[in-house]
Amino acid sequence: MGMFAKLRGWFSKGSDPLIIDSPDKLAQVLGVSYETTAGQRVTTTSALQQTAVFNCVRVLAESVGMLPCRLYKQDGRDRLPATSHRLFSLLSVAPNGYMTSQEFWELLVACLCLRGNFYAYKVMALGNVVELLPINPGAVTPKLKDDWSVEYDVKFKSGERTLTQDEIWHVRLFTLDGLTGLNPIAYAREALGLGQAMDKHAAKLFANGAVTSGVLKTNEELSDEAFARLKEQFQGEHMGTANAYKPMILEMGLDWKPISLNLADTQFIESRKMTEAQICGLFRVPPHLVASLDKMTLNNMEQMGMSFVNYALVPILTRVEARIRVGLLSEQDAKTHFAKFNAGALMRGDLNGRYTSYGKGIQWGILSPNDCRELEDLNPREGGDIYLTPINMTTNPEAANADQTKA
Repeated sequence: MGMFAKLRGWFSKGSDPLIIDSPDKLAQVLGVSYETTAGQRVTTTSALQQTAVFNCVRVLAESVGMLPCRLYKQDGRDRLPATSHRLFSLLSVAPNGYMTSQEFWELLVACLCLRGNFYAYKVMALGNVVELLPINPGAVTPKLKDDWSVEYDVKFKSGERTLTQDEIWHVRLFTLDGLTGLNPIAYAREALGLGQAMDKHAAKLFANGAVTSGVLKTNEELSDEAFARLKEQFQGEHMGTANAYKPMILEMGLDWKPISLNLADTQFIESRKMTEAQICGLFRVPPHLVASLDKMTLNNMEQMGMSFVNYALVPILTRVEARIRVGLLSEQDAKTHFAKFNAGALMRGDLNGRYTSYGKGIQWGILSPNDCRELEDLNPREGGDIYLTPINMTTNPEAANADQTKA
């Protein structure tokens, strides 16, 4: 069947019309691009219906969303919060009139995980960005012109417009052409399709009642009356979790034979675990963060938590920080200003870990007591701005003075 024949089929008399307003729906109509070897059509929506995908995206989005993002100004060796800059409140409070900064960063990470690209329209005033309005990635098509400038064809409700790089803020995942980020869902389509097929198979298996915990066996022939009474007894007294472990009264030589998982069932379970592990690897999320605790211990949980920060969150954070400096700051401000996520907020729930690190920071002169109190949202105390220096780590002042005299 040709492409136009398929389109006519959707709009033919007697069928419900489908409004094609996204690449997913177009692929659904044409039956191409999103089909996998497992016979499943993988889209962003269907991928999110898998609990492993939903949990991975949610963990990444919420982990980034809870980190404070501040704009700083470099003044010599001093780095001070640039509270007077218009971009400061956009990054730390609210980027627009209907979203908080947390919701905005969560949306950004979700778009990167599911589409590979995030786009936002920049509302400008007096040369500064005063508002960031997210755009559906499916409605944007970036183009690289012959003069190496970038244009974006954006489909708004009012019609299609072509915007420049000065009007669009674009954050992308790693790319092969330097322009469009690779879509993780598209490139992991086969693994996700296998997961969808397994979920559907398991659902149909239990819906059809093809799984049983045991059978009743007898060498005698049951009458229709006895069979009906036995069936009624089992359905009323031994089915459901509320009737679990109730004793059974068996007549006429009936014998209960429990049934355990066979080899095929065991292999099916192992295949589902393997698919979940592949999905966790796709997003670089440790399995214990998506409620998969197989082969997990306290030691490797701690190591995987550190790996999650270093290899899953930090690449996203540095990518966004770089795009803020390049795409949201003016050329002049970009020389002295930069944005930074405070990854220390990940230790917010670990009181003992925070206080231990504060103690070491004060001991070695890295932090002052007031620095630590500021991190804990406490008011400074008198005399708390002193930085300590261990006596056994000080330099020889006489030798330093002698060197200066010789010079």
